[in-house]
Amino acid sequence: MKTAVSKGSDWELDFYSRPILDSDGRKRWELLITTTPSADDGVSPFRFAKICPSGEVNSIWLSAALSEAREEANQQGYGAPVRLRCWRSSMRTMVQRAATEQEIEVISSRRTFALLDWLEQREREVYPQEEGFMAGPLAPPPAPVQTPPIPLPEEVQGDAWSWATLPAGLLREAGDWPMSFSGLLPVPSKLEDEAQVPGLRLFSQTRSLAMAGWLGGLEPVRLLVEGRQLIMEAGQDDRWLVSDLDEEAAQSVAMALKTCQASVSGLQFIAIQASPDEQAFAGFWMMRDIALA
Repeated sequence: MKTAVSKGSDWELDFYSRPILDSDGRKRWELLITTTPSADDGVSPFRFAKICPSGEVNSIWLSAALSEAREEANQQGYGAPVRLRCWRSSMRTMVQRAATEQEIEVISSRRTFALLDWLEQREREVYPQEEGFMAGPLAPPPAPVQTPPIPLPEEVQGDAWSWATLPAGLLREAGDWPMSFSGLLPVPSKLEDEAQVPGLRLFSQTRSLAMAGWLGGLEPVRLLVEGRQLIMEAGQDDRWLVSDLDEEAAQSVAMALKTCQASVSGLQFIAIQASPDEQAFAGFWMMRDIALA
């Protein structure tokens, strides 16, 4: 049974071609929208899917579809979208124009984990059943040109940091923790409570709240290690240098992050606290290291 939410929530959007050839010989275009889930995964998301005629792939069609989606969400008991996240850089301008027409704020961000899960499920279970499905390996999308990471802004640099793990069972209770800024995700039900989720703890005795406010604005996506550098990817294509590591630490953190992809569905976290002994969080974000379609 669906539990609708009355207040507005963030939307995640993908407007792109699919591996299906329509009768006119052109690839099918499809709009997918889903609400960003909260830590309470008992709330069913709002989902909206609509096929776009190949000759109408433009901001005018998309604006009308956004209006239709908002009306459908309202009819189902969901509030109006607060923000709209879109991760495909090639569609940024079109999405921005359409959303502006509907007075919806757009964030270019890869914090679209629910959308990517849904898209992966459709690519596995839905599209292969469609007439015109293009079976076999597809040409991969162009790889983004990765820029060298730049140091975190001074506003996000704390006094110290440490690497840590938290059990999945504890993270399921994160919605009840005292925190000023947050970006929580549902912990997959298939994970055992004892499964360990890796993450980064940042500390600042005097500036933890300001750091959390800045970090939330960066839209953290995932942590990774390149060489001997700990890097945070954020937003759409931002790359921030968190810290240089010694060789032993680099190997240890890299192994933990690689292991988390399979063992805990790519879950990671970043926590900001005044000190290691502090019980409250100035900020706490859950992230996932998953491939983009």
